[in-house]
Amino acid sequence: MSIAQNAKFCILHFAFCIDMIGIFDSGLGGLSVLRAVRSLLPNHDLLYLADSAYCPYGTRPQAEVQARSLACGRWLVERGAAVVVIACNTATSAAADLLRANLPVPVVGMEPGLKPAITATRSGQVAVLATNGTLRGERFARLMERFAGGAQVVTVACPDLVDYVEAGDLTDPQARAAVERYLTPLRAQGVDTIVLGCTHFPFLLPLIADIAGPETVIIDTGYAVAAQVARVAESAGDGPGKRGLHCATTGDPAEVAGSLARVWGQPLPLEHIDL
Repeated sequence: MSIAQNAKFCILHFAFCIDMIGIFDSGLGGLSVLRAVRSLLPNHDLLYLADSAYCPYGTRPQAEVQARSLACGRWLVERGAAVVVIACNTATSAAADLLRANLPVPVVGMEPGLKPAITATRSGQVAVLATNGTLRGERFARLMERFAGGAQVVTVACPDLVDYVEAGDLTDPQARAAVERYLTPLRAQGVDTIVLGCTHFPFLLPLIADIAGPETVIIDTGYAVAAQVARVAESAGDGPGKRGLHCATTGDPAEVAGSLARVWGQPLPLEHIDL
């Protein structure tokens, strides 16, 4: 059965249970965090919301990202999420404080792994690959002030890499060419540590690692976020549910399902919601 055919069977209405962990992103990038959470909490119900109708967040005004993030967070709580995970650096930067002030459950956000990158670099040259929304945010500015120290940190906005992941084009020649365009100058100036500052980018890790070279350290904070989710879930009394994995999108599920299957590695049940 093809992905297109299978998509018709993946658009399901699903029942929700309490003690669920809710995760959202502007699109499919947060699936990298979902995978890490699932590996650490295999007995929990997980609900993933892709706000695909508004993807990407990185090019949108902060006020709009805040409004979308709050809508996504509230929807997850209404469906039984005991913990909400903002699986998006841009949304965390813009809206983490807002969600913590307005949602009745713990909220876990994420930020680029600048601190471990500064520890790992040997040359003192670090690059952060992210979206414009993340790099221009106050949260990232505070990270730079706290951890950059004497290292030279190069920030690189890579919005088109998000598009390749959203299309499921993880090995496309054009995706490789885009990664090469960003990384070649970094290699030339001696960057030896790269921070993946967008949850979409871990899905391009094979390309990034191949082009960056074996001596380059690549920092992905997905598993660190998952570890924090596990700690928060335990302290919140969140217990094992039905071990289900449910996905919803604000976009067209017939279009999203194919890319989701390619990014995740297999089709997943997917429901459309109006939000």
